[in-house]
Amino acid sequence: MTRTRSIVLAAAVAGAAMTLAACSNSSSGGAYGAAGSTSTSTVAAGTAATVATADVGQLGTVLVDGTGRTLYLFKNDTGTSSTCSGDCAATWPALLTNGDATAGTGAQSSMLGTTTRDDGTTQVTYDGHPLYLYSGDTAAGDANGEGVGDVWFAVTVQGTPAQASAGGSSSSMGGGYGSPTSSGGYGHG
Repeated sequence: MTRTRSIVLAAAVAGAAMTLAACSNSSSGGAYGAAGSTSTSTVAAGTAATVATADVGQLGTVLVDGTGRTLYLFKNDTGTSSTCSGDCAATWPALLTNGDATAGTGAQSSMLGTTTRDDGTTQVTYDGHPLYLYSGDTAAGDANGEGVGDVWFAVTVQGTPAQASAGGSSSSMGGGYGSPTSSGGYGHG
């Protein structure tokens, strides 16, 4: 069983490296820029997205969408503007909404907001961070995107990267993250 986990982990690391390469190109307007954006809606037409909380393994309580899928922030975003488009958005779909997002159990409605993406869709924000899902998460409770490239993190109810409050747990990709205000740490853009 340990060998199987090592093989699965190696495959995840390889996939994450490819994803990071695509996402790092998205903000430069290059081959993965906004012109080819393929972000897909995560809500049915005419409905608002729901943001709630759930206990997700070692991460503790983090934000989830209305179906229980873990929500992430992208450290490379600038303020409420998303820098993930094209191939990046195919791997990290934006949490889109029709109208204002709704706070479910545990989420703070005062921290919810929206931003308009380059493709004209409306993305949900939390504490000013655009929110994303990860295509590698297949079920509620998955957090396979945590720490990918040391730029993707699940989000706490306080709006901070979950790993920073996970009591020293470390992801397979990013290691420890430290406090959100430590030197080189996460800050609002």
